[in-house]
Amino acid sequence: MDKLQQIKDTIQLSIERHRDDLYSLSRDIWSRPELAGEETHAHDRLVSFFSQDKTWSVESHFKLHTAFRASWGPVGGREGESVVNVGFLCEYDALPGIGHACGHNLIAEVGAAAALGLKAALSENHAELPAPVKITVLGTPAEEDIGGKILLQKAGAFSDLHLIFMAHPAQQDTSFQPCVALDEVSVKYHGKASHASAYPWEGVNALDAAVLAYNNLSALRQQLKPEWRLHGIIKHGGVKPNIIPDFTELQFYLRTPLAKDLCVLKEKAEACFRAAAVATGCKVEITYPSLEYHNILPNTTLANLYENNGKALGIQFPEQPANFSGSTDFGNVSFIVPGIHPFFYICTDALNHTEEYTEAAGAEKAQLFTLRTAKALAMTAVDVVCCPDLLSQVREDFRLAKLKQERRLEVSKTASTVPKIR
Repeated sequence: MDKLQQIKDTIQLSIERHRDDLYSLSRDIWSRPELAGEETHAHDRLVSFFSQDKTWSVESHFKLHTAFRASWGPVGGREGESVVNVGFLCEYDALPGIGHACGHNLIAEVGAAAALGLKAALSENHAELPAPVKITVLGTPAEEDIGGKILLQKAGAFSDLHLIFMAHPAQQDTSFQPCVALDEVSVKYHGKASHASAYPWEGVNALDAAVLAYNNLSALRQQLKPEWRLHGIIKHGGVKPNIIPDFTELQFYLRTPLAKDLCVLKEKAEACFRAAAVATGCKVEITYPSLEYHNILPNTTLANLYENNGKALGIQFPEQPANFSGSTDFGNVSFIVPGIHPFFYICTDALNHTEEYTEAAGAEKAQLFTLRTAKALAMTAVDVVCCPDLLSQVREDFRLAKLKQERRLEVSKTASTVPKIR
């Protein structure tokens, strides 16, 4: 058996030894769901989990109130070599009304388990490392709303990381899914109230504006690219049938495969909102209350390594989906640090954001798949930190992926100047 395989075996044994503690951690977070930015119990539980081992340096409330950082190392490497800092990300926010229907308790467990496994392997085999290696676990709250990773990025939390790993529960195992860019728009119409039956001509109907805007967007969809998405709700439509509404509010999500395409979709959507205001005589406010989520940059080397390690553990990878319309703030991080964000099966065909998925995320039968994913992530990290050539290839993939995004933007701009065919 070669040395690299021995190191990977150590990872697997270590994660198995901590199986009960990891499930207890996950189940505890699952049983007390907390919304984005309010994850005080999950934060405290994870801080306590890592603080039990005094070799971890743990910082609670790291840059955000419910974020944390746990660091270990560096160890190994030759004198003069730069440290390779490997990051594992934990999410732990829940959804309103249905709890952990996106399985973020399992994301936290995967991040913790992978970090423990890698730490055990490097502790026993640090002499094999060509460069010093450090492990960092970041607790990244508020993915479902707000965009915690983006706030942490702006605060410099990722500035010293060289690789990042996390995994998300889904319906099947995939090494990469092309999550799309996302922005949220809030639209408010201001009209004039009046009695809807006695003297409606004195009113300016803000609900008419909202309905027109909604229908304008529905008509716009026919002219959008197949992968582009816009969807939303009327949050406030009036207070009583006999009062012409003087205020209405809509909330829409706009999504495109590339972050750079969002500006085009936003321009088209805003034209629809403003046209409704003009048609009804209302005033309109258009704001973007949330941070923009970027698409995930692929990293072919990391994805291939993850698949190879996953297959060795019994993970099956069906044909990778060509399109995926979900979004994540991991996308923003993938533009500044090479990383991987695979998805993993948890023994259910239920869909995310349903009550059935909530139950599956807390079930013991999800543990086999969750810990297997953590092992594959840690084994992939070992491949890279033990082989300088692989680390160089990961960095080259990262450079080329960013360059490809920029070139696609230039192609898009050029195409927009081509004369239209009648």
